[in-house]
Amino acid sequence: MQGISARATELDRGDPLASFRDRFTLAEGLLYLDGNSLGRLPKETIRRIRQVVEHEWASELVLGWDHWLDTGLRIGDSLAPLIGANPGEVAVCDQTSINLYKLASAAMDATGRPNIVTDAGNFPSDRYVLASVAERSGGELILAPEDGTVSDLAPLINDTTALVSLSHVSYRSGTLADGAAITQLAHDGGAMMLWDLAHSAGSVPVHLSAWDADMAVGCTYKYLNAGPGAPGFLYVRRDLHDTLTQPITGWFGHRDQFGFTASWQPAPDIRRFLVGTPPIVSMVGVEVGVAISAEAGIDEIRRKSIELTSLFIEGVAPLAEHGVEIVTPMEGARRGSHVTLRHADGVQITAALRSAGVIPDFRAPDLIRFGFAPLYTSYQEVARAVGILTELIETGSYRSFDERRGRVT
Repeated sequence: MQGISARATELDRGDPLASFRDRFTLAEGLLYLDGNSLGRLPKETIRRIRQVVEHEWASELVLGWDHWLDTGLRIGDSLAPLIGANPGEVAVCDQTSINLYKLASAAMDATGRPNIVTDAGNFPSDRYVLASVAERSGGELILAPEDGTVSDLAPLINDTTALVSLSHVSYRSGTLADGAAITQLAHDGGAMMLWDLAHSAGSVPVHLSAWDADMAVGCTYKYLNAGPGAPGFLYVRRDLHDTLTQPITGWFGHRDQFGFTASWQPAPDIRRFLVGTPPIVSMVGVEVGVAISAEAGIDEIRRKSIELTSLFIEGVAPLAEHGVEIVTPMEGARRGSHVTLRHADGVQITAALRSAGVIPDFRAPDLIRFGFAPLYTSYQEVARAVGILTELIETGSYRSFDERRGRVT
């Protein structure tokens, strides 16, 4: 433990991203390792929201829409480089599940095939949405093994497969999927490819254009630090804009939304995938969060992410003799920015950690996730968290905490 602490101090001293930590609000004494669920609040977001509310909304009123109208498209262009997309291919809008529904439905209509392939460990909301979309097309959702590889997926893709949809980084294990190979596999089978970037955007490099991915969705409140309930985003490859039709034909997707025509006429670009009025105040958090990540640079963020997770994995490895299993891949290139541990008493351990000022999260039935956000997590915080976790498990003091899972974990 002393070795990890000393190395953490040295790593913090030479960290090129160290100055970004001061740009976030930090609760004194709290070891926050849940950035994979909700990112910290940037100080700039507070200033910008006050500006929008106290000046723009207060004084401009409805006239503010002259510059608010295309906010989601403008932020989408800023986000695009972080996910390997081009300008005009990304829009910030709606929520991840809604965007998933829109794009998955569009894929079903475009291919005329009935089935969707995902993996058994995909985020439940994704599976619920995909299953309902497949059922409406007279098909079914076909499940590959959790964290399915190319060899797992290949036998499931055939001439009935309309869509393959996976999370780039697994929400449970943190495993990083091979975006290029899986996208190619889907295309070879005549299917479209839809990626969920919820645990990727702002934490690992994504190369949608290089992969030739058809579509993608994601959220902004995790590693992009946009705030609770902030809007999600969607990506559609440019050559598909004129051919895909989404099922929710709202006025923001209209070719001339203020023409108020009797019938819906789709916009010829990414706008056709919009639906309704954007939440302008929440959009502020997205804009600030994306700008900070872009300034830091996704490659530098990724470098630190691997170092943070590696340090944590090294520190918790000795706990194997106490029933702790490291679920996340040991190889840095194969994982995202969170590390998942399995323990039979995961609920109690999570509660004990939170009581001690360490904030991870719990995923039923027995997984504890530790999310390392490189923009504000220090190496010394990782070392301190390892020390607290080790003491709780080695002494068994966590057993005094409630075994029952709370509503929010």
